[in-house]
Amino acid sequence: MSFGPPPSMYTHSVLAADQSRKRRRRRIVGAVAAVVAAGVCLSAGLFWYHSADRTQGRTGAKAVEQAPDTVRQTVEKPPVSPEGQVVVQHNEGGFTGNEQRVAPATWATSKIVARALADRIEGYEIEPDPDSDAKAWTLQLGGHICAVSRDVTADNRTAVVVTPGHVNVTSPLDSGCDEVIMVDLDTGKKLWQGKIPAADDATLNGTDIALTRGVVAIAWEDGSAAYAMDGGKRLWSTSGTSQCHDSAYAGGAALLALVKCGDSSAPTYRVEKVEPRTGKVLWRYSVSDGLRSIYLPSADPPVIAAEAGEYQVTDLITLDPKSGERLATISLDGYDPKCGGNVELFFDAVDRCYGMVVGRDRVFVMSKDTADVTTKPENQITAFDVKKGTAVAKFEGRLFQRVVPVRMNGDDLIIFRSTSDDVQPAAVVDWNPRTDKETPYLLFHLPSDDEGELGEPDMSDILYEQGHAFFARRVLERDTSHPKDPVLSVLGVGTAGLKH
Repeated sequence: MSFGPPPSMYTHSVLAADQSRKRRRRRIVGAVAAVVAAGVCLSAGLFWYHSADRTQGRTGAKAVEQAPDTVRQTVEKPPVSPEGQVVVQHNEGGFTGNEQRVAPATWATSKIVARALADRIEGYEIEPDPDSDAKAWTLQLGGHICAVSRDVTADNRTAVVVTPGHVNVTSPLDSGCDEVIMVDLDTGKKLWQGKIPAADDATLNGTDIALTRGVVAIAWEDGSAAYAMDGGKRLWSTSGTSQCHDSAYAGGAALLALVKCGDSSAPTYRVEKVEPRTGKVLWRYSVSDGLRSIYLPSADPPVIAAEAGEYQVTDLITLDPKSGERLATISLDGYDPKCGGNVELFFDAVDRCYGMVVGRDRVFVMSKDTADVTTKPENQITAFDVKKGTAVAKFEGRLFQRVVPVRMNGDDLIIFRSTSDDVQPAAVVDWNPRTDKETPYLLFHLPSDDEGELGEPDMSDILYEQGHAFFARRVLERDTSHPKDPVLSVLGVGTAGLKH
């Protein structure tokens, strides 16, 4: 049995930052677990139902029927029972030496959780008491993955950018990222594949892809192109020969372009709303000079995350979706939006902010961890009004239990609450910021050896989709203490109660 790809350009030492962060997080988790084991007592306060007012239900968010080619926005229902059980567990084996395997994306449907891994995508069945190696399908892409979208259509499709299949796959950095592939995540079938024009110089860390209604948009340093989701017809393209060019896109309910101008050593930026099928610019917003980086965590409503400090987002800017005029500026002093690439130095996606979620009229941002872990909640999530920029609600973690925003659920927020001991369970909850009602969706324990990494949004994808929570490492490497053991790649948890 083949357990994985040969060593590739993803395995070299530029991923040392991930290793350092992993070791630091494991030390923190170990220390916390020791404190809890010494001082915890089994009282009602340790269990989930800590407030009758906060567990009487959630807002009645209603599912809106979506066209197949829209970006999916599912609305979840509370399960019959929040008791969790494993529904997916896949381990990667066959590691050699210091080999690392990068998995830059995880997607889920009601049937399948799929992972992008080097030059392929694998789908694993979601079922109670799963076989740990029960793959539903494997799609070989013919080249290494260069760019991934976080988005999935309402009929469970997504798209990736890859290197051409004829190049040496052990050195894709030397080759252009010039192929786009549309994939059916339920079946693992390649729906279409297209050549990206003039993308011979597109690079792994400079290519970006986004999905919006009926359109796949791709940008790189020297150009951009858009394709129809159905059939892959090229709709429009641009050249990067001018002073300004589209460097990245954010998709979803709309399409935003991050336009970079001037010298690459000191660029200026503007944000443009683009008509997806024609490429026509609907409005422009010029961002202040002197910023290191710009991220676009949401296209609708438009939200800009500005990085003015040393690799740190300092402010959010919210814009009017119709005119592009600035609505508010939100200071992120004390917050940790976790914007940037989903793997250190690779796959630097402009729409990735793992510590924040944007809703219709609220922006949810997690705070930095508290320094006083023995007497205060580990962190909190604050809801800001999109139009006014003011803080309007707060969801606190608990002692030794960090809270992470996962995604919107109508106007509610789905939150993952981690745990660092064997008494308090980890949880997925639904929070209504207007009423402060909190509803449990899943209660479970992650494997003790893996919890520190699986529950860390810097290191793992954390998803909740159609009653299932998924935790998937982005960088896979063997445990040097047990070098022959397979490595946990993805774990899925579902309700042990009846299906809803």
